[in-house]
Amino acid sequence: MPSELAIDLRNVQKVYKRKVHALRGVDVQVRPGEIFGLLGPNGAGKSTLVKIMTTVVRATNASGTLLGKPIGHKPTLRRFGYLPEHHMLPKHLTGRQVLHYCGSLAGVRRADRVKRCDALLETVGMTEWQTMKVGSYSKGMQQRIGLAQALMNAPELVVLDEPTDGVDPVGRREIRDVLVKLRDEGRTVFVNSHLLSELEMVCTRVSILVQGKVAMQGTIDELTRDSRRTEIEIVGPPPDWVASSSDVRVAGTGGDRTTLAVGNTEPEASQPVIDALRADGIMICSVRPVRESLEDLFMRAVTDPKTGETLAPGAGPRPNGGVA
Repeated sequence: MPSELAIDLRNVQKVYKRKVHALRGVDVQVRPGEIFGLLGPNGAGKSTLVKIMTTVVRATNASGTLLGKPIGHKPTLRRFGYLPEHHMLPKHLTGRQVLHYCGSLAGVRRADRVKRCDALLETVGMTEWQTMKVGSYSKGMQQRIGLAQALMNAPELVVLDEPTDGVDPVGRREIRDVLVKLRDEGRTVFVNSHLLSELEMVCTRVSILVQGKVAMQGTIDELTRDSRRTEIEIVGPPPDWVASSSDVRVAGTGGDRTTLAVGNTEPEASQPVIDALRADGIMICSVRPVRESLEDLFMRAVTDPKTGETLAPGAGPRPNGGVA
């Protein structure tokens, strides 16, 4: 596995006409062989960043490397696989013909295309419909074929823009399995998606874009470290000693139950609390480690800490004081 970063973007900026700042100095680092998730509300600049990586859009300013080469290095693009958010597959072609067509455009030899077609159609669950024209496909079926075409050139880096859009729960699980398989093969997967629960199950690390800037970046464990706790649910009110404890607090009440929170998820931290509760004859219903979910992280990133209001979507304030 190469030692350099698969993606190393520095100070990526994009200004459209009328001074609309889509990206405001974005830094993103992705390691080889990991699944990296790019999150953000609509208008945050996610698709713009993906299009800059794939040279579909020219950055106003950017430095860094992709697979060890400068951004825009044409030969390196042959090592990419790309699924755009709004792809337009030729509707008059069958699913199998689309894979041959896209493979040919990527310079894949015919013998290799034949081998890969069968394997990829099976991988994305489209073998049964391979001879049907794409124009008759549902949105989910088009997404599956779109993912397959992104893999026709056996890429080192796979860039997927909303890959599970329009796909049913079964299809989303199958696509997750494909992403994990790609990771296990040593490929790097860069996924832009708004389905947070999907990304949380497969991503090694994530980056959250808000108004054209990176609000958070790291592993989910790193980003949720401060929120980790152990919750102990008991029957009845909390014992008197909880009020004076520096390690335990009441996290919630409901009916005849009380939830206590211990500010640590390590098993040894909660043992003295459990022992004290038992000594008081209190019934313990459950003990569970808890941390913020990816959705919690996302909402924290898009919420103004001063006002508590959700930050407006879009590219943020313009230099003249307007809003993009």
